[in-house]
Amino acid sequence: MNARLTRRRLLLGSAILVPMAAAGQSAWSRVEQAARGQTVYFNAWAGSERVNAYLQWAAGELQRQHDVKLVHVKITDTAEAVRRVRAEKAAGRTDGSVDMVWINGENFLAMKREALLFGPFAETLPSYQYVDTAGKPTTRIDFSEPVDGLEAPWGMAQYTFFADPGRAGTLPTSVAELLDWARRHPGRFTYPRPPQFLGTTFLKQVLVELTADRQSLARPATTEAIAAVTPALWRYLDALHPHLWRQGKQFPASPAAARQMLADGELFIGTAFNPNEAANQIAAKALPAMVVSYQHSAGTIGNTHFLAIPFNARAKQGAQVAINFLLSPAAQARKADIAVWGDPTVLAPGKLSADQRQTFDAAAGVPGAVLKPAPTLPEPHGSWVDPLEREWSRRYGVS
Repeated sequence: MNARLTRRRLLLGSAILVPMAAAGQSAWSRVEQAARGQTVYFNAWAGSERVNAYLQWAAGELQRQHDVKLVHVKITDTAEAVRRVRAEKAAGRTDGSVDMVWINGENFLAMKREALLFGPFAETLPSYQYVDTAGKPTTRIDFSEPVDGLEAPWGMAQYTFFADPGRAGTLPTSVAELLDWARRHPGRFTYPRPPQFLGTTFLKQVLVELTADRQSLARPATTEAIAAVTPALWRYLDALHPHLWRQGKQFPASPAAARQMLADGELFIGTAFNPNEAANQIAAKALPAMVVSYQHSAGTIGNTHFLAIPFNARAKQGAQVAINFLLSPAAQARKADIAVWGDPTVLAPGKLSADQRQTFDAAAGVPGAVLKPAPTLPEPHGSWVDPLEREWSRRYGVS
């Protein structure tokens, strides 16, 4: 999409966000005024106590500052919300049950393709001015799919390994080295069972590292492309699985379960999609202080996670106010705090005032922080996820 068309879409989108009002009143102030008293049903993953606690804090601030009630609808998979909105569209419902959703990847792709999203709205938010669109290009590209203002960036992620070096020894810095390490340490590594997102991300990390021509992964998946590039992935997993925990015949159901196995000494290497995960867990005394985080030297998959509004949300103004607050420097700084969540910010430090910059908790040097940050590798196009998960299930989906 060219720049002129993008600007035109954003202007048109902002024009329909709120009705025309008295001259002199800004479009955003009209959004804020309409949002007062609204209840926003926010469908978001609930698999982390610290994330849930952060959202409780945000709900209190939104109620106090804007008279907007944020209700965390706790889900285990974003696909649940996608299916609900899809069903409501099929039934002709304009008063949807989902006002806001935490989303990215294949779920965003599905909602965008099926016209299930409201907007474009993201770049009309006042807090968007602080977003690091230049330094963090995935704030505008979601799994190789242009965002087009249909979702607002919320946090950054990069696939990260963590381990106790005293047990793990020399840490592997590529998937090839990981295979050799697993052979020397049978049963001491595993990954969550796909389609759990961290398990699927491991598949994608292996695929990206083993694929010489990565341009094919940036394009929508085709039968020909899948047949050309995935055999190396399945050969690798065939070689790796006999050396995993329980010989690859069972897999942890969640990242939390796998992390506890490492804390208990059952595993020597764990995985996370938040580079500050281990640091946060050490601060919470859930992992020992000697655990370190690291990334493969040639890079690991990274992306941005987003907030979106369904096309039939009942509280569209309230959802915009909530998202704008969650993008604000104050809310982003609290979210980035290792002791709170440790989710890396989408904001650009250079766009913040000196006082705002001081509110961010630097992760460097914190116990458990990444030893040496590696390059961020782009996600494959979102259309690759489903065929990878289906074929993994066919080959390895044992109970």
